[in-house]
Amino acid sequence: MSTRAVFPPPPGARAYPLRTARGEFAVVDSDVPSGVAKKGTALLLPGFTGSKEDFTLLHEPLTARGYRVVAVDGRGQFESDGPETDESAYTQGELARDVLAQAAALDAPVHLVGHSLGGQIARAAVLLDHSPFLSFTLVSSGPAQISDSQQQRVKLLRDALGVMTMTEVWDAILAMGPPEDVGGPAKGIGNVEQLRRRWLGNKPAQLLATGRQLCTEPDRVGELAAVPLPFHVLSGSQDDTWPVPLLDHMAVRLGARRTVIPGAEHSPNTDQPLPTAHALADFWDSVAR
Repeated sequence: MSTRAVFPPPPGARAYPLRTARGEFAVVDSDVPSGVAKKGTALLLPGFTGSKEDFTLLHEPLTARGYRVVAVDGRGQFESDGPETDESAYTQGELARDVLAQAAALDAPVHLVGHSLGGQIARAAVLLDHSPFLSFTLVSSGPAQISDSQQQRVKLLRDALGVMTMTEVWDAILAMGPPEDVGGPAKGIGNVEQLRRRWLGNKPAQLLATGRQLCTEPDRVGELAAVPLPFHVLSGSQDDTWPVPLLDHMAVRLGARRTVIPGAEHSPNTDQPLPTAHALADFWDSVAR
């Protein structure tokens, strides 16, 4: 785990290794400010090639609403350690058990939020054991595998990782255009050097294994709908990873609250953070009632 901060945490937040029964995970943890009644805790999981910093702009508005926010790097993701080459450490079941351990370390129950790939890993955790969670929000995370166009981008990245180093892949990505447009790291907060260091923090085996998961994930919405939790499906008004009508239909199948954030695409947490934070807090407030 890195000892030098690549990204400064949001005001009032702490960056530290969360100790769990399954090892340490890098987190950014924002507690509720003095004078604000604490309503609960939220555990936020980032997407493929992303990191806990993807939620940076949500911390302040969510803590102002009374919710402690803990954003985490998954195993082998940015500042959380993991094997370099052993893909078996990154099966969905292993990553789901990590989430259960993280929730337990936070003195569960928590409101669970998963963005994109993080939503699929979170879903697997909920299906293993829903008891640590008060609610589950899927952010731009669909019912099954990603779209054909996105599968091609992930395949491009996986092919490159098979023959190039992480540094060489990054250099090749930059030569082709904005990283998120050519199968590289997701759009994130920070300058090119910060995003480069984030990319280099990822373990190749994690990217290979989770990229495969994104392209082969089965539809488990029926199983999830049987779980006695409040669900929330939140997305931008455009999404090329899972089409918005598909997310609409998934919400109906889950009996979920549905939020569409105008002016946002696949990452409403970075595209439109304030409306996204308000939608999350409104949902959690409704769960409490």
